Amino acid sequence: MSRAAIFIDGAYFDCVLRDEFNSVKVNYAEFSRVIAGNIDLLRTYYYHCLPYQSNPPTPEERERFSKAQKFFEALERLPRFEVRMGKLEFRGIDQSGKPIFEQKRVDLLMGIDLVRLATKQQITHAFLITGDSDLLPAIEIAKSEGVLIHLWHGRVHRPHSDLWRIADERTEFTQEFINRVRMAEQENRLT
Repeated sequence: MSRAAIFIDGAYFDCVLRDEFNSVKVNYAEFSRVIAGNIDLLRTYYYHCLPYQSNPPTPEERERFSKAQKFFEALERLPRFEVRMGKLEFRGIDQSGKPIFEQKRVDLLMGIDLVRLATKQQITHAFLITGDSDLLPAIEIAKSEGVLIHLWHGRVHRPHSDLWRIADERTEFTQEFINRVRMAEQENRLT
């Protein structure tokens, strides 16, 4: 029996949606259903970080933090959905005066989940929405356990070449796909 898990790097997918699809809002339940197709879906894992807040936080930081919390809570209420939280670390200011932030733990959490599900033979297919090569060791282990790796990626935000090469199958997000999974206007007003 075939069974799949979907692994979404939220920051990567945010960039794809922002830069390639005009920041469209996605119905993640439909997104998971369409990605999995006719394969039984064990679960969708969504990895991200809450926005950084200075001490004390500005009103804008508080608002951004609250919106992100509400979004992650809404995702956790979806059937067969699990949110894994990393941490956003402040790393200083760049030469143009913009703050530098770095996501921590997200890739590690994704890799651990992929390896755990593969070695326990809970999945036969892994659908990855990411562009990061940090997952390569976890992917190699999953493939050695017989898991088919299907990479979904952006056109502008191309995945790392080693990630693209190691994937068994690859699909580029298209406007047609995004139109199928976009949030309806009435849903959009509720969030």
